[in-house]
Amino acid sequence: MSDPTQHTVKSYEQELELLKSIMARMGGLVERQTALAIKAIVERNEEAAIEAPELDPEVDELEREAEMLAIRILALRSPMAVDLREIVAALKITGDLERIGDYASSISRRSLKLDSLDGNMSMTGLKNMGRLVQDNLRRVIDALTQRNRDLAIEVWQADTAVDELYTAMFRELMTYMMEDPRYITSCIHLLFVAKHIERIGDHTTNIAERVYYAVTGQMLPSERPRGGLKTHPSE
Repeated sequence: MSDPTQHTVKSYEQELELLKSIMARMGGLVERQTALAIKAIVERNEEAAIEAPELDPEVDELEREAEMLAIRILALRSPMAVDLREIVAALKITGDLERIGDYASSISRRSLKLDSLDGNMSMTGLKNMGRLVQDNLRRVIDALTQRNRDLAIEVWQADTAVDELYTAMFRELMTYMMEDPRYITSCIHLLFVAKHIERIGDHTTNIAERVYYAVTGQMLPSERPRGGLKTHPSE
């Protein structure tokens, strides 16, 4: 005769593994959305611009699945210690991932409005910023799946460089607009794009903080590394 207690524990462990699997799938999708968005804006790739928003429904559905599963585990399993931290972190991490996907989709849609972008405008700053944010996102997803606190700290510390690149982009685009009014429309779109990339970086840093907490039970300093200027309210 099977032990009902053993069956319950096994089921509980399966639920935890399923939650981790959902987050990993969601992270992979959002990472792809972000890569497509950067490709769309930097390379003016229309196919990438169309594909990124098409992934939104799947990301949203995974967020709902993760939320329902996490609430079920909290209600029925009464998790403690590490398990409780990971479940609470999962609820917040999936929210951050969903927001990253939304920003990536917005970048992709704006890229389709830049047909008139002047060839003299450099995209180097945007390309560098996008590359850094992509790298940080990839590493934080690795930190999440590997429960790697050291990697989470590295990503958390890298936010300063993202902020500094955003500040440089902001000033460069303002200069373009002041020098020639014909650039204003394109520059406004690019300012929104730069801000969205910077926000992806902020949500990536949020995930790093939550991974660190889930693994260690400790909070990173409330004052995260900052660089450059911040023009948005906290979210």
